[in-house]
Amino acid sequence: MMIIRSQYMELLKTYRDVPLVKILAGIRRCGKSTILEMLRDDLQNNGVAADHIISMCYTSEDFDDGMTDKNMYEGIKAQMNSGGRYYLFLDEVQEIDGWEKAVNSLLENTDTDIYVTGSNSKLMSSEISTYLTGRYISIPVYTLSFAEYLEFKKQSGLSTRELLNEYIRLGGFPIVALGSFDERAAYQIVEGIYNSVITSDITKRHNIANFDLFNRVVRFIVENVGKTFSANAIVKFLKSEGRFLSVEAVYNYPNWLEKAFVIYRCQRYDLQGKSVLKTQEKFYLADSSLQFCIIGFNPKSIAAMLENIVYFELRRKGYDVYIGKNETREIDFVAVRRDERIYVQVCRRLPEESDREVANLLEIKDHYPKYVVTLDELAAGNINGVKIVHLADFLLEDEY
Repeated sequence: MMIIRSQYMELLKTYRDVPLVKILAGIRRCGKSTILEMLRDDLQNNGVAADHIISMCYTSEDFDDGMTDKNMYEGIKAQMNSGGRYYLFLDEVQEIDGWEKAVNSLLENTDTDIYVTGSNSKLMSSEISTYLTGRYISIPVYTLSFAEYLEFKKQSGLSTRELLNEYIRLGGFPIVALGSFDERAAYQIVEGIYNSVITSDITKRHNIANFDLFNRVVRFIVENVGKTFSANAIVKFLKSEGRFLSVEAVYNYPNWLEKAFVIYRCQRYDLQGKSVLKTQEKFYLADSSLQFCIIGFNPKSIAAMLENIVYFELRRKGYDVYIGKNETREIDFVAVRRDERIYVQVCRRLPEESDREVANLLEIKDHYPKYVVTLDELAAGNINGVKIVHLADFLLEDEY
């Protein structure tokens, strides 16, 4: 049985038959292809003939390595044998150089509604060529939210809190959630996904010669998720191991990981100057299981993974997310969506001997909602306007 990811389906239905290319982009195996299958089934259930839905996957062995954008265009056009609107589902299009030209030509020359997916930088808005400027809508696809994870696991018999613990440890890749895997098996599956990303989207594309050195830098980044990124710290660390890499080279590695949707950049926002800073950014992993499959599960890393989970929940809900800088204090997240804003602190437990988490938020003198999100079962309520919320409840809120 296919479990519907309703958030994406509702969004895609909103844009159905709108003359824009719908681009679904995210890390490999996060569910992009399945979302297209759901949409195809929905179209057929609503009367669209099966022969007017054309699905192509460009990672298939059926295609030549040297396929051009013209081959792509002609191959699709040849399948349009009669009149009426066609729906095109084009999977992993980044494998075809110049795919934008083919898609743009189809948009201009045929009666089509076009959906494409991909898992590297060629699907990022900053890298889509002028062929599609103003003619596409980008839809980021993430691994499962906690609400989706509960839907996948509703036959498990486990409580919401038990499933939250499982979600934190095993992550949200759909292939893992669909099974009943122990930690070892789950991490092996995620490691396979990670290795395919590194091989297909990074190592080959960037001709990495010293793979061992690259892996060491990646490991350092993964171990320090949620901490301020410092290329100098990485260079110093490598030097202590007798390895040498320039600061410039170090900066390339997170850029490549970001373009393969393995990590996401979170910039710092100065609440006093009301500006986004170009330094002291952090990175978060596309899924918490990526850290555990690479360096093993460590209870000490739970706090960083809670941040990771909250960061992506805010992104799923359409917020632009920043680290907040308020003079000398740091706010874990400032989330902005049009004229809305919320502030969020994340902690495993509220410290008994300190009010730092709440105090940091109370220093902000505005009336936007402020939250402390925690795993502490006994922490709840409202402290001078700051809401104390359990992680499960925060993740399951429709709106904040």
